[in-house]
Amino acid sequence: MLDILSFLPAKRKKSPSGWISFNAPCCHNRGNKPDRRGRGGLLLDQQGGWTYNCFNCRFTAGFTPGKSLSAKTRQFLLWLGLDQNEIEVINLDSLRHKSINGMIEANREPIRAVSFEERDLPEGMELVDPDNPIHTAYTEYLRNRAIEISDYPYMVSPESEGRNALRILIPFTYKNKVVGYTSRYMDNRTPKYVNNSQPGYVFGVDLQKPGWSRVIVVEGIFDALSINGLALMHNDINREQAQIIKNLHREVIVVPDQDEAGLNLVDCALEHGWAVSIPNWGEGVKDVNDAVVKYGRLGTLIAIVAAKETSKIKIELKRKQLAIRLHR
Repeated sequence: MLDILSFLPAKRKKSPSGWISFNAPCCHNRGNKPDRRGRGGLLLDQQGGWTYNCFNCRFTAGFTPGKSLSAKTRQFLLWLGLDQNEIEVINLDSLRHKSINGMIEANREPIRAVSFEERDLPEGMELVDPDNPIHTAYTEYLRNRAIEISDYPYMVSPESEGRNALRILIPFTYKNKVVGYTSRYMDNRTPKYVNNSQPGYVFGVDLQKPGWSRVIVVEGIFDALSINGLALMHNDINREQAQIIKNLHREVIVVPDQDEAGLNLVDCALEHGWAVSIPNWGEGVKDVNDAVVKYGRLGTLIAIVAAKETSKIKIELKRKQLAIRLHR
């Protein structure tokens, strides 16, 4: 961040009111006789900002961390001897500071209690059993998606309600209580998923461990199950979902699907001041589950953390690059 004192003349005085006076580099003495009456005044604030006044010509300028440098502030810094490149670096540092402050302020929102009513699963459901020949189609489907069958209570039923197709049922839990479920149908018709969920629900909260320092937020159920993350089940973040995620009190990394819908999720993450990761997956990899199938869980997690961005400027640049790739 800008340390303005390092650019001021060595000869300066500080008054009891906090003003720092020095020979003013103002528009009235540039190119003429230098100011010798200490008519430049600088006042610092506790947040790292400052205000400058020339008590000769009444020129004013200021700096606030998180905001772009104004034309007057740029001119003042030029008068102090900085060049254009140095000023641009200061401006970028200030904007990065804004991103950091955004994350801090977002996490300062008051904690609100979130609850969901307990619900029953459909009758006749049974856990997927890899040793049961009747369940072969289900176990092969999960294994083809690189899903560890024993990590979650995947359920199936011999008959599908209202649709003549096999389905895998994934219970929704919150604080270890069943609060809904989704059915993933295994035919080629749409919708592939039929949900029984409550507004504001986030899948995967019960998958998080107390000692973890970060949480990865994705769109799809199987994306979350692949890496023990959180699934929004759509490409936006409503207020209740945001509160659930913030209540975990850890670093949040949002990983959007690399498609048009994923662009909107990036915008939502920026609104909440969360980090975003858009790894440069290889050909044919659109989401986290695709990456786990191709690279494994560990390789996928390493790529997500390596591609993490917290700077608003860099996130917007990554979003633009993704949009360009999608429109080729």
